[in-house]
Amino acid sequence: MGSGIAEVLVRAGHEVIGIEPVERAAVAAVTALERSTARAVERGKITEAERNAALARLRTSSDLQAAAEADLVIEVVPENYPLKREVFAALDAVVKPETILTTGTNALSVTQLAADSAHPERVLGLHFFAPAQAMKLVEVVSTVLTSPEATERVTALVRSLGKEAVPVGDRPGFIADGLLFGYLNQAAAMYEARYATREDIDAAMKLGCGLPMGPLELLDLIGIDTAKTVLEAMYAASRDRLHAPAPILGHLAAAGLTGRKSGRGFYTYESPGSQTKIADAETPVGGSTGGAGRTVRRVGVAGSGTMASGIAEVFAKAGYEVVLAARSPEKADSAVARIAKSLARSVDKGRLTAEDRDAALARLTPSGSLDDFADVDLAVEAIAEELSVKQQLFTTLDKVCKPGAVLATTTSSLPVVEIATATSRPQDVVGMHFFNPAPAMKLVEVVRTVLTADDVRATVHEVCRALRKHPVDCGDRAGFIVNALLFPYLNNAVKMVQEHYASVDDIDTAMKLGGGYPMGPFELLDVVGLDVSLAIEQVLHREFRDPGLAPAPLLEHLVSAGCLGRKTGRGFREYARA
Repeated sequence: MGSGIAEVLVRAGHEVIGIEPVERAAVAAVTALERSTARAVERGKITEAERNAALARLRTSSDLQAAAEADLVIEVVPENYPLKREVFAALDAVVKPETILTTGTNALSVTQLAADSAHPERVLGLHFFAPAQAMKLVEVVSTVLTSPEATERVTALVRSLGKEAVPVGDRPGFIADGLLFGYLNQAAAMYEARYATREDIDAAMKLGCGLPMGPLELLDLIGIDTAKTVLEAMYAASRDRLHAPAPILGHLAAAGLTGRKSGRGFYTYESPGSQTKIADAETPVGGSTGGAGRTVRRVGVAGSGTMASGIAEVFAKAGYEVVLAARSPEKADSAVARIAKSLARSVDKGRLTAEDRDAALARLTPSGSLDDFADVDLAVEAIAEELSVKQQLFTTLDKVCKPGAVLATTTSSLPVVEIATATSRPQDVVGMHFFNPAPAMKLVEVVRTVLTADDVRATVHEVCRALRKHPVDCGDRAGFIVNALLFPYLNNAVKMVQEHYASVDDIDTAMKLGGGYPMGPFELLDVVGLDVSLAIEQVLHREFRDPGLAPAPLLEHLVSAGCLGRKTGRGFREYARA
């Protein structure tokens, strides 16, 4: 982080003194900066002359006395309060009276550091995100002791660097890490419980949410010891169990397995500091997908909505014969017409040939009755998210479908086993959770109940590969992988607004620029629908009985008022009606 911030500053034209008392660490930091700027030249971001000029603006020292010349000091030593206080006390003795002192902490109290300083009015938090060269967000943390002038000067500097300065109050984690670390902690706990493999957890969040990294990969990058320290500070402040560090974080940190920097964390790396993973002795969760699955040639899709149409389109394009059954022939015809429009758009965009479009449409048979599922090898239910409705449909499928047919539900939050036991053959029932829009999203969560047969799970994996989808295994519990990790994060974002800690816009900006998220939490909530989001959070709270998962009252109030997001024109933001 220190070398990254130094690079940002020298490339922007500032003279920088890098202070590091350990010679080996100082050499490593300069080497990292030299390599990073060389890569910037290779990628055409700067010229060789600009690189040389930037490097000339950097000098190093092993003595804090070198800070006497500085107008601004940025401290990025490890997250240890006595160490930071010692550094600030030493700086107080050497810097100019007008010099601003900033801390890069993301978990410790900036206010306490300021109060322990000789000049608290000049102390701020300045939280960059790794890698500092690429990430646009900088959280500017003012305390009740900070002078407005100091805040203005630091904010102006951040903006001059081409970064987005977001003002935040002093509490552990601030905005971005305050939301991010609870999610990372839950992912670690999910892995520790052997609910899913590390690869499946990471793949689920990348493919299901569009995140740049999976949570366990990100923990290895951040440093498992650092994550544990941040979470401990957040838990001490909030007593929220979501922030109580998962035991595995403490065990890995105690063993020195701190992530990439040590060469091993949740994954094993080629060498300390390397980002290249190597094979290790990881034990699969849930057993192998080995063994033959059942033959699937003909597929039935029950439903006529957006999800059902998308799933039917995916199967038809992959070469399967598809029967799309709706509550009436008219609804089935309407769903097939929607698929035809979607396929036409794919042709227009060059993703599909006209011949492939025509072939896919020829494989689709609309129907107004589930009786036409008599000969399907796989029946996929994609109807309303109501347990009694799904159970009734599966009771019908049990009577209609031939012996050996796989019966799959696309539920995102209901217990699959309770759907399975509505049939006389629960061993044939499995969860097959597609993500919306099904033609575009690569992830499918494969949900195996305690009764699901091995060859049924194997069948779904084989089918997913034929569809060019990525299957991830998970157990039959609320939220599966993605929703169980995503919705507590969204709920915590609502709580931040509810508590007047930060604005909707600042939180969305923080997560997009600081976390690399494709959408901010409130953009996503408005797209998903606040009523749908509330229902999922209620299911999670009911299943896990964790007070921290209770839906934020603000979300409940908006739903009660009919403010459901984009579909109603108003949610956390207002939208122009079509």
